Amino acid sequence: MQPVLALTSARLLDPASGGFLPETALAVAPDGRIAALGDDREIRSLAGPATEVIDLKGAVVTPGLVDGHLHPVSGAELTGGLDLSLCADLTDVRAALAAAVRELDRGDWLFAWGLDPNTFGGEPLGIAPFDEVLADVPAFLLLFDAHSALASRRALELAGIDGPRTFDQASADVVCDAAGRPTGLLLEDAACALVERVAPQPTKAERRDRLAAALRSMAAAGLTGGHVMDANGESLDLLAALDASGDLPLRLRVAPWCQPGTDADGLRALIDQQGEGGARWRVDGVKLFMDGTIDNGTAWLERPDCHGESTHAFWPDPDAYTRVIAELHRAGVPTATHAIGDAAVRHALDAIEKAGSGVRHRIEHIETVPDDTLGRFAELGVVASMQPTHCCDFTRADHTDNWSRRLGEERAARAWRCRDLWDSGATVVLGSDWPIAPFPPLWVMAGARHRRPTRDLSQPPHAPEQALTALEALRGMTVNPAYAASAADQGHLSPGARADLTVLAADPLTTPATDLPDVPVLLTTVDGSITHRAETV
Repeated sequence: MQPVLALTSARLLDPASGGFLPETALAVAPDGRIAALGDDREIRSLAGPATEVIDLKGAVVTPGLVDGHLHPVSGAELTGGLDLSLCADLTDVRAALAAAVRELDRGDWLFAWGLDPNTFGGEPLGIAPFDEVLADVPAFLLLFDAHSALASRRALELAGIDGPRTFDQASADVVCDAAGRPTGLLLEDAACALVERVAPQPTKAERRDRLAAALRSMAAAGLTGGHVMDANGESLDLLAALDASGDLPLRLRVAPWCQPGTDADGLRALIDQQGEGGARWRVDGVKLFMDGTIDNGTAWLERPDCHGESTHAFWPDPDAYTRVIAELHRAGVPTATHAIGDAAVRHALDAIEKAGSGVRHRIEHIETVPDDTLGRFAELGVVASMQPTHCCDFTRADHTDNWSRRLGEERAARAWRCRDLWDSGATVVLGSDWPIAPFPPLWVMAGARHRRPTRDLSQPPHAPEQALTALEALRGMTVNPAYAASAADQGHLSPGARADLTVLAADPLTTPATDLPDVPVLLTTVDGSITHRAETV
């Protein structure tokens, strides 16, 4: 059978060995798998009238780059508002908000995202600094971690929020002052939902269009796949619609949430949902939360932070989480647990150890952990899912940032221990957590290597001893995501493998880390179908 695609004059990079394969060309069969590797003459001889032959002129082909942790559906919606991520201080934030308010009609809502708590300069987070500029505008300002938000006075009024609330999520909170008045700070999604449910919502068509645009941008950045860490709202319907129309350019592995309070029927529904999907998406796993975030004081630490916060788990009863892990494990369902603080990571590992072996579980984020935790990942076969650009962009080498100040020197020195986890034998998967950080995979791999602020590479690196090598970073977005997903037909260039391919203008292993984000992505394919093609190809 004639191939549908042939790539010639290529340098085929093997992330397992770090070297180039002796072959210079490959052919893709109609079933979307690599049919053959060979020299240019051999592969051209296989081509027929229907074969698209592309001369890559020496470009580098790698197995498709996969983001190990992202939120495409919610991210596409959240990033539709005002981007505050470039604001350095409160003056910048006020100016951005004022400009956006001037464009609103009376009664319109203002949505913003990417607000960095470091803009508050160590002062408590709240809506007060923006009261004058927002006035009677209903506004919802999502903080960078997407675990918290600031709501304007008018938004709080519309939502009927005039005091504290209690939630099933132990970390969720409507933060109030000493007099019991809301400060505008909402912690965790249960509290944020109080305002979100009274705000205007995009239509399903608008959501679909935003998602399609975001996914096209991801493909253009070199991504061929992603591990999606939520299935909230209409997410699966939107993915199914794009897949059915041929507009899903990434291969997506989806893990729906299991929240505190999920009963036996809810758990059974999550188990029964496994395997649901289409040509390019599939439900495979369950996402849980063991804590919130350090920046908001909702992580679970073994000792409180400098404000006396981050002292308890996301689940009111951590043992209930342990029982859920055991039940999912018995059903053969892999889990992904958000665990940022040391106590959260330890409890998640303990729960997995009690559940037994045989299922490929993973822990997400792992921002600060002590030495005695490192080796347990390899011992228990737990995948370590890391987001190095969070360290690059939201912390500072001198520990003057909010994250580091809260933790103190000892724990801040344990920031994102990618190197130590790798050296301990753990399988380290890299991702962006978009929309928390930008999704371009070359940025993620570069950050894992240089650990410097993305927007100012002249700044010193944070814990440079935790940097990965170029080859390790590449494996973290090819070989290791395939392992985490138990996808033996992905992450390598060989006959029978899925033809999910990323083509780069330069070798990612020899390009300096600070230059890597600027390397052009020439071509991406999923199942041999072209999902992005540069004008020069």
